[in-house]
Amino acid sequence: MSPPSPPRTGFAYLDDGRADGAVIAMAHRGGALHPEIPGTENTLHAFRHAVALGYTYLETDVHAAGDGTLLAFHDAVLDRVTDSTGRLDRLRAEQVARARIGGEHAVPRMAELLEELPGARFNIDLKSGGAVAPLVDLLDHTGSHDRVCIGSFGQRRLDRFRALSRGRVATSASPAEVAVFVGSPSGRAARLLTRGRVAALQVPHRRGPVPVVTRELVRRAHAARAQVHVWTVDDPDEMDELLDLGVDGLITDRTDLCKAVLQRRGVWRDPA
Repeated sequence: MSPPSPPRTGFAYLDDGRADGAVIAMAHRGGALHPEIPGTENTLHAFRHAVALGYTYLETDVHAAGDGTLLAFHDAVLDRVTDSTGRLDRLRAEQVARARIGGEHAVPRMAELLEELPGARFNIDLKSGGAVAPLVDLLDHTGSHDRVCIGSFGQRRLDRFRALSRGRVATSASPAEVAVFVGSPSGRAARLLTRGRVAALQVPHRRGPVPVVTRELVRRAHAARAQVHVWTVDDPDEMDELLDLGVDGLITDRTDLCKAVLQRRGVWRDPA
């Protein structure tokens, strides 16, 4: 099946990724379930592994430590994936730096990822209100506005980021904004109701038995000049099903399987 004509969002982060009909492939937390890197999610090691496979889009999360340092980490606490404990917002960066993921890897700072992986683009889930202003400051300081797309499950966090970044950064839809796209009669109506702020819908394939991603949702999003990216997709058959619906991106823990599917379909692009 021929790849769909991608919508032009006006953001280089998204539009460059869909050049020549390519599908955006995002390494979720660096490819958290790749069999070669078990237990190393959201580490520089995992992100480097994804880059070595040819991924240029990396998905991560940000929290702010108690001193405002931005950390690429999913949970609000260290307990699940490190050998330490404690809430990130109650620890200084130097304390978090002593924690180890998988007994070996430090929790990376967001500034470190931007510096160490200059060819990579980051899809960032904004996890805490305290991270909003530091993230805007970091992007301004590093000139990384075209290297990131920001999303959040929290509407207030997302609205504040959009206001502070003054429209220079691509943002994905909040759950409430996704609901607008699902319920609107047209893409034009959805774009008007969301005030043109949504550059991408990043959604699960299904909520329980109910499909979220449908051909109609993709059509509506494209009419609103927004892309559709689906998380977290680790099964090749499901990847094929979603690509047949015309989605623009896949967010995956199984970076090996996703690359193989996209190569087979002729929509994988190796970095230049």
